[in-house]
Amino acid sequence: MKNLKKLGLSALCGSLASISTANAGGIDIVGNAHMTWTSLGAADTGNPLGMKTNMSFVGNGELDGGQTFSVLIAHNDKNAYSSSNITLNTNSFGTFKLSQAEGGGGIGGYDDNMPSAFEEVWDTGVGTNINLQKGVGSSTNLSWSSPGGFLGGTKLIVAYAPQNDGTQTNDKAVGGAADSGILHQGMDIVLDVASDTPVNLFLGASRTETEQNTPATLENRNSDHDEAVIGLKVSIGPVEIGGQLSGERTGEVATEAVEYYGNSSIGVAFNVNDNLSVSYAKMRSMQGWNGKSETENSAEMQGDSLQVAYTMGGASLKFAKTEVTNAKYVRGGKETEGKTLALALAF
Repeated sequence: MKNLKKLGLSALCGSLASISTANAGGIDIVGNAHMTWTSLGAADTGNPLGMKTNMSFVGNGELDGGQTFSVLIAHNDKNAYSSSNITLNTNSFGTFKLSQAEGGGGIGGYDDNMPSAFEEVWDTGVGTNINLQKGVGSSTNLSWSSPGGFLGGTKLIVAYAPQNDGTQTNDKAVGGAADSGILHQGMDIVLDVASDTPVNLFLGASRTETEQNTPATLENRNSDHDEAVIGLKVSIGPVEIGGQLSGERTGEVATEAVEYYGNSSIGVAFNVNDNLSVSYAKMRSMQGWNGKSETENSAEMQGDSLQVAYTMGGASLKFAKTEVTNAKYVRGGKETEGKTLALALAF
């Protein structure tokens, strides 16, 4: 009997070991370091040298039946916590993701998808404070993506945040008191058409419910908070071109409160060879206010950027020359020019 017990225990331990081995996951650490030199022309009065280090923990595992799961924890710029997500990839029901990423879910992943060799126009050293359409992406949200196995990787994405308050909530916690703000539940819907083909169309919309009868200390609303985006990218050999439009209606009616935003951008990138690429992009962003005269009720920020990138194995040398007018939506036609040279090392 004792031998049988030992045999049964050994068999059970062996079975558990097999299950553990089959479903075992792993985690990798990846990252890069950036060193930059930034010049802002006449406004450049400080130290132009800058740096940041990015480190991400990437975990992967497998469930029964070949389904997989993954986790990503990203630390950007001097190890400050920036974003994370937990993803479940099913065999036939698409992908489910719990996300805490700044603008990373729903339409937030499409706020500016134009081709570039380096960065977006608004992220090349010149401070713009541009407002981008993020939907529920800036709040802890749960999203579902349909299987992308038809029509060149076409997929439907739905993202939901029970309270779209722009916070990332810890486990066993809530994102602020229920009556702490006027933004409530929000939902994004995105259709990404033929993302694996030379012609990619994407369009999406977001709606966040708002408090209609707010306390006197908060701004009144006459509608929900709505956002939308649409764009098209076309690849022709080594050349990629694209354009997109996005807009946002805040629903605020208080005097001099922001009523809407409207953005547009275009870009073209040329891969000279496997190592060298160049690009040019142009963007516009309009901010409109309530209760002002027709000549003072909006401000339009404009910018364009010429960029070059050269890759040498794990090292990349990048340069951007950017000009922005009416930065931070300040009227008056003031132009700011910036040049950024960056060396990125991946490890």
